[in-house]
Amino acid sequence: MKPPIGRDTQLCMSLSARPGNFGSRFHNHLYEALGLDYVYKAFSTRDLAAAIGGIRALNIRGCAISMPFKEACIPLLDSLATSADVLGSVNTIVNDAGHLRGYNTDYVAIVKLLERNGISPQTSFVLRGSGGMAKAVASALRDSGFGEGTIVARNEAAGRRLAMSCGYRWQAESGDLHAAMLVNVTPVGMAGGDESEDLAFDEAAIDAADIAFDVVALPSETPFVRAARSCGKRVITGADVIVLQALEQFVLYTGVLPSAEQVRRAAEFARG
Repeated sequence: MKPPIGRDTQLCMSLSARPGNFGSRFHNHLYEALGLDYVYKAFSTRDLAAAIGGIRALNIRGCAISMPFKEACIPLLDSLATSADVLGSVNTIVNDAGHLRGYNTDYVAIVKLLERNGISPQTSFVLRGSGGMAKAVASALRDSGFGEGTIVARNEAAGRRLAMSCGYRWQAESGDLHAAMLVNVTPVGMAGGDESEDLAFDEAAIDAADIAFDVVALPSETPFVRAARSCGKRVITGADVIVLQALEQFVLYTGVLPSAEQVRRAAEFARG
């Protein structure tokens, strides 16, 4: 049984421009299931430096970082794990006796998803996007040995920079480009509608692919995912990503690895 909240309770938190409920529900459910004296709360801020200072000053154990703070928080930290240093992007802060260390569990989650799904590094891919999460996904693909890829991004400067840093090609539009795996790392499809403009890739590209990977977590059943399922394609959803990255955060904060069943129940509860 989880102890009642008291002076020894460890606080974990998140900072985001638009706080959601998934992290709070996921972590707090696991604290309860495992009897851990922790509590998790989501926050937003207009003063990032003060918020990060508060993590140190109040001995807050850990903090999840979302946009637009993933890069801006870096100068305020004491050190970076390799995952964050390589990407220049932080989504997790761990406080060890006042030393704030940044991590990127998005990157770790993508690497593990590729491994768990048995996707061969010989698989060609098209990745749509050029933002912070796109950088995490592209870097995970590169570091997992995927050599045949194209970054599709309308922002030429960001797209070329990402493609060059990972050794991939760049195109402004997907056009007639086809590949075995299609990866959406843009907000396209977040509305969850049925309109064709909400498809991250056109129907011809989906039909020619073997695997559809969409990092959009809410809703996880985007038009792209639904179209891929209807064509019998293998699908990896943003729900898979958000659970794995949150689990990595949980382990960093607590040092405890929940069972697969406990994680499944926490994820179901968090989505409820």
